[in-house]
Amino acid sequence: MQDPRIKVIEHRLSKVNNIIAVSSGKGGVGKSVIASLLALLLAKKGYRVGLMDLDFTSPSTHLILGAKGLFPQEKEGIVPPTFENIKFMSIVYFSKDKALSLRGQDFSDSFIEILAITKWDKLDYLILDMPPGINDATLDVIRYIKKVKFIIVTTSSILSLSTAKKLIDALNILNIEIIGVIENMKSEQTHTIMEKLDGAKTKFLGEIPFDPKLERCFGKPQMILTTKVSRELEKIVDKILT
Repeated sequence: MQDPRIKVIEHRLSKVNNIIAVSSGKGGVGKSVIASLLALLLAKKGYRVGLMDLDFTSPSTHLILGAKGLFPQEKEGIVPPTFENIKFMSIVYFSKDKALSLRGQDFSDSFIEILAITKWDKLDYLILDMPPGINDATLDVIRYIKKVKFIIVTTSSILSLSTAKKLIDALNILNIEIIGVIENMKSEQTHTIMEKLDGAKTKFLGEIPFDPKLERCFGKPQMILTTKVSRELEKIVDKILT
């Protein structure tokens, strides 16, 4: 018997035009920064945007954005609060920023629950900040959110590239659309990462430079938008939108 919450998830997302999951093969590559900035840039351009932090292991978009003192409202579901013109939802509203000891079915059950209870209004874009790698969360998103597309974030390190390629291969096998790959925190002139990814079947979207000043802007979204990282990501956003 199908879980009735699956139909609820379809209904909750029926008014969302585009769903983009920002993922990576491993942690520490700046995935959450890219997801947060992507939401900010799209909102800046006048789009109706939602950001959902689904990284149960280490949610951090609330820290990057400085989204403090916000709480969702209960109204036939959970209505995300608005911050910087972004509808913002995070697991921290329920975990109180503490570690969640979940595995297997308990993890999937909690994951399905947060998708089912979150009530989105009309959105042009919903950005999902995913936990890294191919895991229960990634597979559940693919299973329950039919129109999701992925952006893969990596660095040029051997470990990051290796895990990114595995993620790309897995998504290709599952016939999931990949918008492209972003090389983040680039610190030196190297060959394009697509050469190193050994012909992975996806588009290279561009490079984001390493910016040592970025972290001091965390918690100040308008300052984040003035960084080199933001300027380069905006070029990629414009490329995606055209």
